[in-house]
Amino acid sequence: MNYLRFYILISLLGVQLLYSVSCIAQSSSGDKSIQEIKDPMFYIDGQLCQHVRKIFQDSKGNLWLGTNVYGLMRYDGDSLVYFTKKDGLGVGRITGIVEDEEGALWFGTYGGLTKYDGVSFTNFTTKDGLIDNDIWSLAIDTGGYIWIGTMSGVSKFDGTTFTTLDIPKAAVSELTPILFEHRITSITQDHKGNIWFGTDGHGISMYNGTTFTYFTKENGLCDNNIYDLMTDADGNVWVGTMFGGVSKYDGKTFTNYTLDGVITGEEAGGFYQADDGNIWFAAENHGVYCYNGTSFKNLYTKEGLDTNGILSIYKDRQERFWFGGWGGLFRYDGTTFFSVKKDGPWSE
Repeated sequence: MNYLRFYILISLLGVQLLYSVSCIAQSSSGDKSIQEIKDPMFYIDGQLCQHVRKIFQDSKGNLWLGTNVYGLMRYDGDSLVYFTKKDGLGVGRITGIVEDEEGALWFGTYGGLTKYDGVSFTNFTTKDGLIDNDIWSLAIDTGGYIWIGTMSGVSKFDGTTFTTLDIPKAAVSELTPILFEHRITSITQDHKGNIWFGTDGHGISMYNGTTFTYFTKENGLCDNNIYDLMTDADGNVWVGTMFGGVSKYDGKTFTNYTLDGVITGEEAGGFYQADDGNIWFAAENHGVYCYNGTSFKNLYTKEGLDTNGILSIYKDRQERFWFGGWGGLFRYDGTTFFSVKKDGPWSE
């Protein structure tokens, strides 16, 4: 089953796990709780939640986990705390987490952009100038500007004012959006300062601050439905798609690893580059891949990965390797994957 496409459509319709029953999941500190939904498709007994979408460690060392339905979780090294709309967080799905130079955290939700200053949450919506409250991607550039990709296009935020950026679309021979052709699915900045926007059916639009350059199947891209983008340490741009797998752009040409038969899995993303230079990403129904610059290594059920869909990969400063996706949160110790329950293991 194509879980990512399935859940994207469910989220759009607002039908969040129709056949579920509820229970209360409490944090290890006992001072917060969250309404949890038991979806039989993804439920793992004892898990933190069933859909961990984003993982991020802030400058203070706190680990943040963004979910699809259950709001936000923070692990500070001692306790796990859930944050929801009741705490001031924007609504629902967390699609991006970034930190600015002042240490404030910014979260993309389907109810707008949320800022957390360490004490309280502040929400920004269309009333404040955001182009659309339904956010699908979030990035902060080297100048400190926040780029927000939404269902209806892109907003640029300087901390005070939102500016709408009109993204011209490349002409494609066959348009097949997953949700909506104006949706901006992913954003990355390359080493030259260009901002890359992944679209839902129109390939990639690259913006140099003045003009746009387009990348589509017609000029070498593996698929026009972009799921994820990442710039690596060498300046290559990695592209994960919904129907064509993974491509890498070196500034001149695309290498299409999936179409060339090097790797397997047409829905791919969750890119992460570790300190050792290895590049990790997930391919739905095919586990995760690690690329060491020469070859790809595939890790899946043989290594204990108990999910068909990883959405986020992150190695923190304590050398803990986290994988989030359908089924919750997982750790990797270099040999084996294991599920992280509410009581951990966190530090081991």
